Amino acid sequence: MSTETYRDAWGIPHLRAADARALARAQGRVTAYDRAWQLEVERHRSQGTSASFLGADALGWDLFARRARLDDTARRCFARLERQDPGTADWVRAYVDGVNEGLAEGARHAPEFERTGLTPGRWEAWHPLGVWLATHILFAGFPAKLWREEVVRHLGTDAVGLFATDGPGTAGSNGWLVDGSRTATGRAVIAGDPHRFIEEPGVYQQIRLSCPEFDVVGLAVPGMPGVAHFGHTGHVAWAITNAMADYQDLYRERLRRTATGGVEALDPDGRWRAAHRHVETVEVAGGAPVEVEIVETARGPVVIGGCETGGYGDAGTGTASGIPSVGPISLRYPPRVTEDLGMSALLPLLRARAVADVDRALDLWAEPVNVVQAADTRGGVLHRVAGRVPVRSVDNRRRIVPAWEPGHAWEGWHETPYGTFEDGVAVMANQRGPATPLGVEFAPPHRADRIRELLAERPVWSAPDMPAIHMDTYLASAEPLLDHLAALPDGTHCSGGPDGWDGSDGSEGLTPAAADLRARLLGWDRRMAADSVEASAYAAVRGAVVRRLAAQPAFAALAAPPAYPDVFRPWLSLTVRIGFALEHLLWAEELYGIDRAGLVREALEEVAGGAFGPWGDSHRLAPWRALDPADPSAAHVEPGLGGDHDCVLCTSAVPGITDLSARGPAARYVWDVARREDSLWVVPFGASGTAGSAHHRDQLPLWLRGELVPIVTDWDRLTRDTGPTDHGEHHESSKDSKDSKDSEGNDDER
Repeated sequence: MSTETYRDAWGIPHLRAADARALARAQGRVTAYDRAWQLEVERHRSQGTSASFLGADALGWDLFARRARLDDTARRCFARLERQDPGTADWVRAYVDGVNEGLAEGARHAPEFERTGLTPGRWEAWHPLGVWLATHILFAGFPAKLWREEVVRHLGTDAVGLFATDGPGTAGSNGWLVDGSRTATGRAVIAGDPHRFIEEPGVYQQIRLSCPEFDVVGLAVPGMPGVAHFGHTGHVAWAITNAMADYQDLYRERLRRTATGGVEALDPDGRWRAAHRHVETVEVAGGAPVEVEIVETARGPVVIGGCETGGYGDAGTGTASGIPSVGPISLRYPPRVTEDLGMSALLPLLRARAVADVDRALDLWAEPVNVVQAADTRGGVLHRVAGRVPVRSVDNRRRIVPAWEPGHAWEGWHETPYGTFEDGVAVMANQRGPATPLGVEFAPPHRADRIRELLAERPVWSAPDMPAIHMDTYLASAEPLLDHLAALPDGTHCSGGPDGWDGSDGSEGLTPAAADLRARLLGWDRRMAADSVEASAYAAVRGAVVRRLAAQPAFAALAAPPAYPDVFRPWLSLTVRIGFALEHLLWAEELYGIDRAGLVREALEEVAGGAFGPWGDSHRLAPWRALDPADPSAAHVEPGLGGDHDCVLCTSAVPGITDLSARGPAARYVWDVARREDSLWVVPFGASGTAGSAHHRDQLPLWLRGELVPIVTDWDRLTRDTGPTDHGEHHESSKDSKDSKDSEGNDDER
């Protein structure tokens, strides 16, 4: 059988080949056709070379990638894969061969290459592993330990819980499994949506991979072969969310220079030992090159500071807790220690025919740590944690620990726990659950509780019912702020106010405008719908409260954290932290003497005189792009959204900073285990990463409305792709697919 590429009405590639190796090559080739610019950006990010064509804005990431030794780790992991699992290594090589075959042609269709002067480079066998590592290195949120350290240093250990939350840099997700006892078909349905920073092109690629061994539809990560996180083989389907496990440690190092210019680090046994040290140069488009010293101790690469930022014994000015404010900090993360990224799980997942196969494959999983749900056509279901979490002290998990003190070594690996089903349902939304023993901070329970509540509303579910849950906008976390509004004291500010207002609604001290706004918010249905004016007003009051809390003298020391690298800033912003932890701060029994009722009153008065439009007017999509549009006036006006951070429709604004949403559902899926052809999916933009392509943004109107695209499994309803010149363009294959496209995909973007 020759390798064949087909596409459906949405330009989604369906690949068919004689064997798994040929299929991997075809996957690499079609991905290079469709996503050449994205592939090259991600490869350069993994190598720490993106500033060479993106300029100074990319320098912060490149410095982190170099210091964390991401590319070197990818090389080591691939070398180990070749030794331990040569079959999978050869499969990865085949994917890379396909990328190299298709990259030049794909680049000719991508205007970004001409704009930046970037010439497509040659991919090496380890580059997919580097892309995977760079995509997930911050998933476990190790920078949160920097924040906790600052909180402890200035406010003490009791304050850490006040700010515990699913923070700005963490990738959340929803997922739920309804087993056959609760479905119309008698077989399970799995649905959900991974939450990530929304990128254009999207971080997930819809694809079908078919050969005599397997036939899988799923969401691939461009740059990686196979389907790792979300897939359906026709026999078994699986999906994941971030487990919120803690598996990366930060160590405060004591370093010193040697007479020959080398670096030594103080180990727990009291000895100074030579650390790895070399210097690399980061090229910067439009600027001078930057030299960066790479240091790695026995713990791991030094990602913050060096000998000149603290050195031996003088790591900065501390407090009574003895915690220094700055100093060299190293990162210890499992792939660097084990030289294993879990690639050996990928082919067994594609070949899986039952949940037992998925379960065995996930025993090989490493990075990132996920909560997984799976179900098969035989009635089997699975709910477990997968990934590698080290056994070490509690202090390691919560804080930066001193490298020179004993008691902080890794001592093996945790067994990953299994979850349970209640009333035929399992829900995963980054909340405390089966992964609780492995983590420190989890998402609030609101999304998980709401999904369970919605699933309880009917006894029997089917695949077409699920998108309504994806789009639910109820905001349970609004309760603390609304409680403060409701608790404002009774009485009147004045008598005989405008329009006969006399304060009889019970709002002493409030102006008429504030009293009216308070009444509207207390009567609000707590839904962050795009067309809701009350949702917009609530967000305005919330933002004003956040800013007032951030300005309190009690938190002043946290307003200017140490000068850590730029890549860690989202975790260290006081206003951002307060915005995401507002629920805890408002409900805390006592908060450093802060008059929270007074702050809420002031915030209400501040915004009461404003004019509010619908929430979607200000809550708009703000996708990340590696390169801004060449002509900003010609850029897309991104659409308004419903939802909010703690809604099932998790489109995260940053309270106190912006209503824009940079994070949200990077895909939606519904896996019908009984009939794969009844499954559904959608991504925020489209199958093509090439601007101007018919399939660059054609799924966006559906994504906005909460509609999903049917998964086509009948090869006769697909169009044969005749070559690279028509990649990513729609060719009608049947009246059915044309009618589907015309009826669902031609709406104007809002």
